[in-house]
Amino acid sequence: MNHDRPKALVTAGVGGPGLSLLGQLADLVLDSWLDQPQLRIYSAQQLADRVGEEGANIVVVESDACGAELYEHPIIAVASCRGDPANVDVAAATAAGVPVLRAPGRNADAVAELAVALLFAATRGLVPADKDVRAGEIFREGTIPYQRYRAWEVAGRTVGLVGLGAVGRALRWRLRGLGMEVLACDPHVPDATSTLDELLERCDVISVHAPVTEETTGMIGREEFARMRDGVVYLNTARARIHDTDALVAALRSGKVAAAGLDHFEGEFLAPDHPLTEFPSVVLTPHIGGATYNAESNHTSTIAEDLCRLLAGARPLHVVNPEVLPA
Repeated sequence: MNHDRPKALVTAGVGGPGLSLLGQLADLVLDSWLDQPQLRIYSAQQLADRVGEEGANIVVVESDACGAELYEHPIIAVASCRGDPANVDVAAATAAGVPVLRAPGRNADAVAELAVALLFAATRGLVPADKDVRAGEIFREGTIPYQRYRAWEVAGRTVGLVGLGAVGRALRWRLRGLGMEVLACDPHVPDATSTLDELLERCDVISVHAPVTEETTGMIGREEFARMRDGVVYLNTARARIHDTDALVAALRSGKVAAAGLDHFEGEFLAPDHPLTEFPSVVLTPHIGGATYNAESNHTSTIAEDLCRLLAGARPLHVVNPEVLPA
């Protein structure tokens, strides 16, 4: 082992071509949270202690907390394999002069694909239809499947994207490819030219892709559901905090919302007896939008390439706190 080289504690899932580059840059301690028999997310103190035990001076994390305790060690860089490094105390890193790297867009295609899957699963009754086949109830209650599962095609329908970041853009071209008209609202993106009011009034499908901020928390509530078109399809592959779940349940019960696809719940958990589980037209997935091997490969390459730039004295492309770098 060359002790002049950096040593990196890598608790994120890593893979693909970027892993080889990481190994060229530093001695690696690979201990992915995905390889543990039970969920393991380090607290700030636990991560700092582990860094001290390993003698690491680079950390590559995905969900572990990176707090002020970490900078009691001689850290060169913190790399968070997320688009938004919410697990990192950026202010503490900046105060310590440590650059924080991130991986924007790493799972955009993955989440966009899941949104399309939820759209079809919710509107075409794929989950209950599968259940009918497995239970031998194809002709349940004297009906035929063709009667029970007829639905409108998505081609020719209008979909509204709430948020046009990396995921929204990745979804937009996919939906256009399905023959849908796509509108988008996002105050931070110039080509998102619609307002939320326009989306609520005009769209047959509303799909949420906004980050959680003070402005977006609870932005889809009772009034917003009431203003949607009757029989609207509601998708949220972002965060549950963006909508009022009680208001969504009420809209489903009234028929205002005909179908929904949700990939996130507060606390990463939904009780089995939650009202959302009552509706056959609601498809629920446990926050798996980004769960692809491609996303892992993407963030590994992004982080490895930026670490390569940093260690060579160049400016990383995706640094959260560039003020800590030389001008």
